[in-house]
Amino acid sequence: MLDDVENREALLEVNNIEVIYNHVILVLKGVSLSVPKGGITALLGGNGAGKTTTLKAISNLLRGERGEVTKGSITYRGQPIDSLNPAALVKSGVIQVMEGRHCFEHLTVEENLMTGAYTRTDGKPAVKKSLELVYDYFPRLKERRKSQAGYTSGGEQQMVAIGRALMSNPETVLLDEPSMGLAPQLVEEIFGIVKDLNQKEGVSFLLAEQNTNVALRYSDYGYILESGRVVMDGASAELRENPDVKEFYLGMSDEGRKSFRDVRSYRRRKRWLS
Repeated sequence: MLDDVENREALLEVNNIEVIYNHVILVLKGVSLSVPKGGITALLGGNGAGKTTTLKAISNLLRGERGEVTKGSITYRGQPIDSLNPAALVKSGVIQVMEGRHCFEHLTVEENLMTGAYTRTDGKPAVKKSLELVYDYFPRLKERRKSQAGYTSGGEQQMVAIGRALMSNPETVLLDEPSMGLAPQLVEEIFGIVKDLNQKEGVSFLLAEQNTNVALRYSDYGYILESGRVVMDGASAELRENPDVKEFYLGMSDEGRKSFRDVRSYRRRKRWLS
């Protein structure tokens, strides 16, 4: 199954990008990654590693925060997407679920979901079919569809955010920190649904996640970021067994958590430089 995913065409390709904020702060330093069609790709690392910035670079959401991609390229299906505004990017099949969920609190759950379909041009029957699909995967949302989103739980709001993205009928979803603030049982539920959407509906995912353990269990391939650089990448099953990943991201050593840069035996494995 893994070989099949790795051999699929690359939908999204990020090639050696640098991102600078306020014209002086270098945040990403030569980041490269690839998201294959029908795959789940994990972008891993601690807080401040550059995961969210990478997703916002892809989604063209940096300018509102005085950030910009100053080097490198980002392509989707072989076409550059750096000049597309976020709405045009959604129409091309790419949508981001922001960190922190960002529901419209005063709208009902169903009204929130319907806002995700504003770029659709395929008619009301198709949109209704998408809504039923969302309710099939998130039955709790169907139960709460008339409730104001601001009065739902954190887990339900995360489901709303993902469901709203699905309403745009995306090919690729950029999912930022889906486990943040959720109980372990809900995290497993959310990731299980992501896996089902990938396998049954063919949705590709690039997910940024601090919870390395759960992300590597549900993804096919992973990239680990530290201080704005990719320091390791590989098949998720291999990363789970890597002794450095086990020590620094899946547990604690006797000396406490350290950086990959402190490990002499660590070997960089950047495929795009080989």
